[in-house]
Amino acid sequence: MEIHHKPEQDRFEAEVDGNLCLLEYTLRDRIISMNSVRVPPPVEGRGIAGRLTRTALDHARSQGWQVIPRCPYVAAWIKRHPEYQDLVGHRTPD
Repeated sequence: MEIHHKPEQDRFEAEVDGNLCLLEYTLRDRIISMNSVRVPPPVEGRGIAGRLTRTALDHARSQGWQVIPRCPYVAAWIKRHPEYQDLVGHRTPD
């Protein structure tokens, strides 16, 4: 599965078996707010949401961005992966 960053659309995406899977975000002042992860039911349960999340967080780290995990899935994923907790910011984008 290839994950593509589409900054012009504020998302990371992957197509799996013809289904578009997304992690949508907003970026402002070096703060990335991860708003939602969407994986269609036909391809759920394959770890796609986790791979999208890891890719987005790795990109945020490489850019020096602070992360606001607005999506409950992203917040839970970060709690399960302490190596990413240092990215979580305490400021909320306006």
